[in-house]
Amino acid sequence: MTLQETLELHVKAAIKALFQAELESVEFQATRKEFAGDVTVVVFPMLRVVKGNPVVIGEQVGQYLLDNVDLVKGFNVVKGFLNIEISDSYYLDFFTSIKGNDSYGFVNQKDDKAVMVEYSSPNTNKPLHLGHVRNVLLGYSVAEILKASGKKVYKTQIINDRGIHICKSMLAYQKFGKNETPTEDLKGDKLVGNYYVKFDQEYKSEISELMAQGQSEEDAKKNAPLLLEAQQMLLKWEAGDEAVVALWEKMNQWVYDGFDVTYKNIGVDFDTYYYESNTYLLGKEFVAEGLKTGVFEQDADGSVWCDLTQDGLDRKIVLRADGTAVYMTQDIGTAIQRIKDYPDVGGMVYTVGNEQDYHFKVLFLILKKLGFDWAKNLFHLSYGMVDLPSGKMKSREGTVVDADDLIQEMADTAEEISKELGKLEEYSEEEKQTLYKTIGLGALKYYILKVDPKKRILFDPKESIDFQGNTGPFIQYTYARIQSILRKANVDANGASTSLSDQIALHEKERQLIKQLEQFPVIIQNAAEQHSPALIANYTYDLVKDFNSFYQNVSILGADSDVEKNFRVALSKTVSQTIKNAFKMLGIEVPERM
Repeated sequence: MTLQETLELHVKAAIKALFQAELESVEFQATRKEFAGDVTVVVFPMLRVVKGNPVVIGEQVGQYLLDNVDLVKGFNVVKGFLNIEISDSYYLDFFTSIKGNDSYGFVNQKDDKAVMVEYSSPNTNKPLHLGHVRNVLLGYSVAEILKASGKKVYKTQIINDRGIHICKSMLAYQKFGKNETPTEDLKGDKLVGNYYVKFDQEYKSEISELMAQGQSEEDAKKNAPLLLEAQQMLLKWEAGDEAVVALWEKMNQWVYDGFDVTYKNIGVDFDTYYYESNTYLLGKEFVAEGLKTGVFEQDADGSVWCDLTQDGLDRKIVLRADGTAVYMTQDIGTAIQRIKDYPDVGGMVYTVGNEQDYHFKVLFLILKKLGFDWAKNLFHLSYGMVDLPSGKMKSREGTVVDADDLIQEMADTAEEISKELGKLEEYSEEEKQTLYKTIGLGALKYYILKVDPKKRILFDPKESIDFQGNTGPFIQYTYARIQSILRKANVDANGASTSLSDQIALHEKERQLIKQLEQFPVIIQNAAEQHSPALIANYTYDLVKDFNSFYQNVSILGADSDVEKNFRVALSKTVSQTIKNAFKMLGIEVPERM
């Protein structure tokens, strides 16, 4: 039971004893720094069941707690706010209960229903870029946070491996590729991406020629021979043309192999894969069912729609007049297929950019109308775009920041800054290169994940690798500093399990650290409920700030007694383990030395 849960019981008991009234809940907030106290009870909501002056009510409740509750050692009332001071013994007993627990904060699986988290889901016509990186990092981190909160999680993606975009790369390769194949220096996804750019260059050239011959720009775009050939290639693929399918399989495999290298480099994984080439026909049977039950309606031309105007949305097509599916149809079918494949799944998280907000509102509503109970547990993890100081990226023009190049640039920047700081003289070259990658990737991931997913990001690689401030390297450096302290201490950092409350008087910095540690399980649950890695990232930064303040104001290895020294070493170790656990949920490694 947390401190707030314990206090809530006592405050309710106080209201009942003092005023013969029942409180449904108690509102807490952090005590403002200018006032003494550890937890603040907001008195104003109590006026719904207790009549009187909020200051007087606060004084009476505070005195009751002081007289009847051992963990309360003092209180003060400021207007309608009751600031409660908690005894050292409570914090010391709490600390004794968590030290040595390497999985503190994590909950063993407590839910029978699993959650499926979809992320990445790229097109196979180009390599992963910076925009994909935010998607991948968010989805992976949310999956890890959900696991830490007690959920069973399946990580998945749907690979968009069919359609006109893929045919553009295929056609350009067919025309200009000269049987080029991936090499050690040119991954398959990059090779295919080069031909996507090549198609766009040649397509624009044809448009210019047609416009010079007198066609309007709109007509020229439709009539360009290259586009017409790509459209024919798509029809051949859908008809199962052997040569086209063979080329498609070969080029897609190049891309899959390239993606796997990038995923490994960035440190993410998946439990299962779906492919649009297998799912694009799904959903039609449920359209037929929906027509019978009145969820859908058919227009005179044969097209099928879902009328959502009564729900504040619009009419949404789910089947064209010629009987072909739209994206909404296959998304309906894919969602249902996933539940068939994994019957223990009770909800899904879709990590997709905010330009698809409306699409997912419609999808979730249609699935609810079709009568699927699990549809109430669907969540769109909507996120803003990532911009660079140079502006917006465009894949077809080749102006994207390639994910592999970005990872290497981050490692190179970490190397440059580390050399300037001159901290790695004793490292071998191999150790240095490993550390540069750890710092660079940590900087990239933290910079992206510390921001609320809904906000747009302006990404600056140099700024992200600052060793001061709210950055990944700053937190990694603090973790490494604690490991150095533990090596020098040469004591059992877990210490004896005997009570410390009669042996130690807490320094205010020690008290603040333990208060921060106590919040960790709550932060994990909040982050899981809100699907927000930013809560974990910024909690970790606050914990690190509190540790550094403790480190600067309290002597750890030079403590006055062995009891104090062992306690401070154990406290430092618990902080470092909590940093490690928090960063694990963000997919960030922590170095033992730095």
